[in-house]
Amino acid sequence: MTESDVLNETYPEPSIEDALAFVREHAKDARVSTGELLADHAAGTARIMQTLNVDAHAVAAGALFVLAPHLDDPDKVIAERFGPEVQKLVGDVRKLLRLGSVSSRATLADVSDNTRDAQAARRAQVEALRKMVLAFAQDIRVVLIRLASRLQTLRYHAATKTDPAPEVSRETFEIYAPLANRLGIWQLKWELEDLSFRFEDPVTYKRIAKLLDEKRVEGESYVLEAIARLEKELETAHIKAEVSGRPKHIYSIVKKMRGKHLDFSEVNDVRAFRVIVGDIKDCYTVLGIVHNLWQPVPREFDDYISRPKPNGYKSLHTVVVGDDGRAFEVQIRTHEMHQFAEYGVAAHWRYKEAGVRGYAGAVTSSDKYDEKIAWLRQLLAWKDDVEGEGEQPGWQHLRDATLEDDHIYVLTPQARVIALPQGSTAVDFAYYLHSELGHRCRGARVDGSMVPLNTSLQNGQTIEIIAVKEGGPSRDWLNPNLGYLLSPRARQKVRAYFNTSDAAESIAAGRAVVEKTLQREGKTSVNLETLATKLGFKAPEDLYASVAKEEFSLRNIEQALSDAPPPEPEAEVPEQFEKRSSGQSVAHGASTGVLVVGVDALLTQLARCCRPAPPDPIAGFVTRGKGMSIHRCDCVTFKRMAQRSPERVLHTTWSADVMGGRGSSVYPVDLQVESADRQGLLRDITEVFAREKINVIGVKTQSRRNVAYMQFTVEVSSSAQIQRACTLLGEVQGVVRAVRRA
Repeated sequence: MTESDVLNETYPEPSIEDALAFVREHAKDARVSTGELLADHAAGTARIMQTLNVDAHAVAAGALFVLAPHLDDPDKVIAERFGPEVQKLVGDVRKLLRLGSVSSRATLADVSDNTRDAQAARRAQVEALRKMVLAFAQDIRVVLIRLASRLQTLRYHAATKTDPAPEVSRETFEIYAPLANRLGIWQLKWELEDLSFRFEDPVTYKRIAKLLDEKRVEGESYVLEAIARLEKELETAHIKAEVSGRPKHIYSIVKKMRGKHLDFSEVNDVRAFRVIVGDIKDCYTVLGIVHNLWQPVPREFDDYISRPKPNGYKSLHTVVVGDDGRAFEVQIRTHEMHQFAEYGVAAHWRYKEAGVRGYAGAVTSSDKYDEKIAWLRQLLAWKDDVEGEGEQPGWQHLRDATLEDDHIYVLTPQARVIALPQGSTAVDFAYYLHSELGHRCRGARVDGSMVPLNTSLQNGQTIEIIAVKEGGPSRDWLNPNLGYLLSPRARQKVRAYFNTSDAAESIAAGRAVVEKTLQREGKTSVNLETLATKLGFKAPEDLYASVAKEEFSLRNIEQALSDAPPPEPEAEVPEQFEKRSSGQSVAHGASTGVLVVGVDALLTQLARCCRPAPPDPIAGFVTRGKGMSIHRCDCVTFKRMAQRSPERVLHTTWSADVMGGRGSSVYPVDLQVESADRQGLLRDITEVFAREKINVIGVKTQSRRNVAYMQFTVEVSSSAQIQRACTLLGEVQGVVRAVRRA
């Protein structure tokens, strides 16, 4: 005997009359949000629950859950009057109602966005909500009460000829009707769909209703007569069979017309029978009897027993014309085939829920989830089998039946459903949304209340992450004993962060060692990438890391520096700033102050590759059509050109006025600054230039791995200004190197 049974022994089994009387006593004239009287909604929901043949506790809970908000202490009052089981059912239904607004927002979100990605994301959200409803309900009877309540709401609107809120129909179509379908509760499923379709597309609904020239009652009576006639013939032939059938509901007809692009006159199975027999031989015998009773329609016979569908589905399908001249479909199968079709991989709901694509055989479902749904449907069928046999053992198991999913379903503040492993925390949730959000996570609100980051999340909770603008994860999160992270995916992201961070620290430490070595050797202008390649590394960062780990000797660097390395080429930088130079700049027509020995009135220009400035040793190279280009004597470009064409080299020198400091011209030169990247760095550097009255006409910057590489094009009158500027720049906080570009 379960604990629940022991607790309930002290309370008499609740009756629907007692529950409804209790509701009327406390509700008086109160109404639910739709405008329906609370007492009427309670009575309607309870009557629907009775049609499902559930136990008395579930029926009473179906009547009482709408009253709970109107009681001062609902848990205590209901438990004292009707027992703990009814009180628990009511509490769980109230929790499930919280998902109503969430599913409404999810099903209506971005309805106007018809892009493939938007529609796929919306379908995924709807499917997650369906699973969430079942996972959130710890007792499957809670789901049944919710379905019954929604059906009662739709019946009320239909009876009063009022329109429900737009989200009600869409939510019913996408959440509740499919759940009823999956659970095999057909009597709820078809009515939920029909009533929702009536409000969502009233024009089409009325047109199909008019085309169905027989009323539903008349159709049902015709079906009953046909079943009786077929059963009599089967009895005469000594064939034991189960015959069932009903007219198809309006929404099913519309869906088939749209899915197969048919006109109403082409839909042959507006009415359908199903005959279930003992073996395959009886299937074909029944087929002969059906064709003898009614006229078969040519080319409307499918033998899926001898030629099963690719998914394994087996059955005989035939369309015949009844005595009234109207066609109807008959399906004939064995019990084994029926079980496979209802609960196996060819379950009826698979292709029906796939909508238009489903008629072409498209299916989408998780096998593990499908197995659990099939098990729940079998429990419901078992309940029907034992009906009327006193205590209902099917409902005893169903009372404790839950969808044992290995996931929980939580919500973002924007009502997006997130599936996480059981036991996940807010940190897992943050990393699921985005790696950066996980790194910067510092707190979490669950349903509006602050909780510790290692708190396990529960189904249906809304999670809001509190993050800082900058920062990283804590190493404590990787400690399994502290319970911050459950998801392997989140753990991997945290480990990757620290691996990258440790590597960055090693590179920074190695860089400092290499920089000191270069300064000691007087080779601060060496090209680091070329040096790294010469030493066998793919990039300077690899060299730095190896030096920091003491895996590479500094003697190798000193030996490599003994050979004169090529000068550093201009860095490729994405950010650039330039402004107009001063009027006396040689870059804009001012006198260069250069004298060419033995030549008068020769056009001269300063080379941009090395940007000479007095008193740099200089030489001239005669260009084609642009006069003479003046280079520094140590310029690599000049040396290469002089080696190829020595006859075009002319001896040049600075004028006496320039060398004596009496010239008014200024010369553009490039200064390279390398520094630890920080806020305010550029401001501090430009302040140095301002104090020295050095005009900056160009800036290029680039930041890699928290190191800033900057090149400033400045105008100076002599190299003495350059040396002083480099010295002052080297004193700025964080600056590692400030040199004139080689």
